[in-house]
Amino acid sequence: MNDDAQVILESLSQTDAVARVVENADYENGQLSSLIKGINAVDRPGIAGALITLVDVPFVSPDTVRAVIERYVQTRAAVVRPVRGDEHGHPVLINRSLFDEIRRADPLRGAKVVVRAHVSAAGDVPVDDRGAFLDIDTMAEYERVAGPNRTS
Repeated sequence: MNDDAQVILESLSQTDAVARVVENADYENGQLSSLIKGINAVDRPGIAGALITLVDVPFVSPDTVRAVIERYVQTRAAVVRPVRGDEHGHPVLINRSLFDEIRRADPLRGAKVVVRAHVSAAGDVPVDDRGAFLDIDTMAEYERVAGPNRTS
């Protein structure tokens, strides 16, 4: 287990969160390899889809997560995602029917090609949640956006 994974496990152990952790030892092969590890970990009978978000989108509101899940339950759209105008954000709920297509995706292009091929008006959920569209790539950005009232 690498040091980053150990830090995450230690952080989780200090909460009441119940989580199944799947480590991707091949993370250097890119983001798609991590997505595939996660999909493989949950893909079994009875699983309808996977709710996916990126680690660099830390401020998604619980209301947005609920709205995405509710839209999926209502429509069973292949891809459900929050939208704001022309923007689309996270989390994204991907129907299990797309798992094999994601597994076959080009690692250089990632899952975006699959997601974009299956988006629909039925799966687009308008939200007013800045956090669903806010990509944080550095600690300085995080600290600027989080402000003094958020903890890391």
